[in-house]
Amino acid sequence: MALELRQSLKLSQQLVMTPQLQQAIKLLQLSRIELLETVQQELLENPFLEESAQEATPEQACQDAAPVGQERDAVTERDMLKSADWEDYIGDFASTTRQMNPRETEIPEDGLSFEARLTSSHSLEGHLEWQLRLSCATPRELEIGDAIIGNLGSSGYLQATAEELAAMTSATVDEVEAVLYKVQRLDPVGVAARTPQECLLLQLELYKMDTDPILVGLVREHLEDLEKKRYKPLARKFKISLEELREYLEVIQGLDPMPGASFGSGEPSYVSPDVFVYKLGDEWVVLLNEEGLPRLELSTAYGELPSRSEKERDYLQEKMRSAQWLMKSLYQRQRTLFKVAESVVKYQREFFEHGVTQLKPLILKDIAEDIGMHESTVSRITTSKYMATPHGTFELKFFFNSALELDDGTQVGSESVKALIKRHISAEDVKAPLSDERIAEILKETLHVNIARRTVAKYRMALDIPSSSKRREMF
Repeated sequence: MALELRQSLKLSQQLVMTPQLQQAIKLLQLSRIELLETVQQELLENPFLEESAQEATPEQACQDAAPVGQERDAVTERDMLKSADWEDYIGDFASTTRQMNPRETEIPEDGLSFEARLTSSHSLEGHLEWQLRLSCATPRELEIGDAIIGNLGSSGYLQATAEELAAMTSATVDEVEAVLYKVQRLDPVGVAARTPQECLLLQLELYKMDTDPILVGLVREHLEDLEKKRYKPLARKFKISLEELREYLEVIQGLDPMPGASFGSGEPSYVSPDVFVYKLGDEWVVLLNEEGLPRLELSTAYGELPSRSEKERDYLQEKMRSAQWLMKSLYQRQRTLFKVAESVVKYQREFFEHGVTQLKPLILKDIAEDIGMHESTVSRITTSKYMATPHGTFELKFFFNSALELDDGTQVGSESVKALIKRHISAEDVKAPLSDERIAEILKETLHVNIARRTVAKYRMALDIPSSSKRREMF
């Protein structure tokens, strides 16, 4: 069959992801801290954006969305700029009253965040290097010591062999071992150990407790038995009573198996609630957290220029469109978050009244149908967003959980079942802990829920609770 070229017309529809639409979608899934950073960056880059110092009406938000690609004379454009009072474009969702005005004068320190007033934490490497340089070490020893300290893990353990360190520093293994001996006796005690046994033995040595052969033997050879609580065989082997073994165990538990963990290098992660939920009378009130979020408006500074070239006019119009779209996207984000939070409170009212044990099954589709939006929009707006409730601060994703069938045909949320499992385990007898099978039986008797033993085990592991054999205490 011969091939030929021909032209044809085809009419079709497709969704085009414009840069503005991509920005709006991105704003939906940003956390509160990320949103503040994005807004501050836009304030720096866009000359048409500025922070508002006054209150205004939110009804003008839609009026400023008119096309700006058309030619306007100076009077029309100036009127448009002056009418774009957006500083109260999310005022209906504000958690603070409009009567709250900032103080005219502030102490300079009051303008700083709490984190900015704190000194930076010391790192493990810096702490050890400082001690090593105060120990009258030779330049050669300092070089080897720096190599040792540079190969420590986050828990303080040495992650390189003596041979590897010798090759790094062009030294002998004996020289490395000599410097390693000094580093291991710096603060924190037991740092630069290669195994947990070596770490604990170093601490016993420096605390003058290494003269007891039973204590040394337990640390050197039976840490695994102690971890698995094999107490009776150990008591028979060392010919001691369980009470004496308990005293040895208390000494070992007082040691630090991870001496470098207190010098964590990671920065702390702070959670700022996006939504507050309060009870006012018999109703639950949803308030958005607007603290720290700048109220934006369009700047009028560029509307007073006497004349502009075509290139300048195109640039200013593009920046104006960008500023208007950002303000509309922020308004839509806050409006969507408010609607989703209200819907969550409506569906999970029992949780807000009584706690986690009353959390109901909920999926994204339920909220999407309730507020008339797509599931993907609900998924994005609930990502990295937190709600402050009377029972604690929870991520919005927490309120969405799967369902378990009850005997009467109703359903219960999986998070409620997890809370009940945790409650039963916390109230158990430590000498006879509840097995997964027994917990499943208790839930069937009290909650009338059809749950298997393996499901209980899965939920227990999700709660980071060990098995019954590891929870059992012999003493």
